[in-house]
Amino acid sequence: MILLVAAMIGTFFRKRRMAISFIASAIVFTLLAGFSNFGAVLIAPLENRFERAVLPGGLDTILVLGGSTYGRISAARGVTELNSAGDRFVEAVTLAQRFPQAQIVFSGGSGLIVAETETEAESAERLFVQLGIDRSRLTLEGESRNTAENAAFTADQLKNSRSIALVTSAFHMPRSIGLFRAEGIEVLAWPTDYRSPGNESFGLDLANPLLNLEVLTVAMREWIGLVAYKVTGRIGDMLPAPRQ
Repeated sequence: MILLVAAMIGTFFRKRRMAISFIASAIVFTLLAGFSNFGAVLIAPLENRFERAVLPGGLDTILVLGGSTYGRISAARGVTELNSAGDRFVEAVTLAQRFPQAQIVFSGGSGLIVAETETEAESAERLFVQLGIDRSRLTLEGESRNTAENAAFTADQLKNSRSIALVTSAFHMPRSIGLFRAEGIEVLAWPTDYRSPGNESFGLDLANPLLNLEVLTVAMREWIGLVAYKVTGRIGDMLPAPRQ
């Protein structure tokens, strides 16, 4: 869209060559995004950065980040409607069954500027209880609107935890861990919701253009987020790495 708008501006000012170059760039980028695995190649370094940690037997906290529900649909229908990151709930419940002594801390508010919605924490509470998790095991934080606020708003609740498993999408794990480290919280990575095999070489992918566009969108947004958080000093390293 930006390239097409630039082409329109070039046409308005009778810069024919400039307009043609912008149109050609828009076509090439659209074809590259939709009919290749460019998005998977771009997201793979993020997803491969943290493997699943070896969890201690005495794990006491399962920390789940929001971003996996449709708030407006959930509120309107009275159900918890999951999006493509719904694996976060699957893994959280699996860990809760594996570690029955662990508390579940869920962090997620609403980034929508509308009244007809519910927070992700409300949707999460409904789903966890329906899946058999006792309400007494849940600690819900429903004010955060982004990952930085996830970390800031749960830091005080987590400081007394000896071991914390962080459940979020694999591509989202580096930025999340960087932000929790900035708050003085060390977590054990438990990535989920993978969007790529992780070992692909660049090539054509004609099977599902819409999925290719979605993966590229997620990858671009996450890389931009890492750069922005590094520039603003919210994380120490642009691409946080595992610690021994």
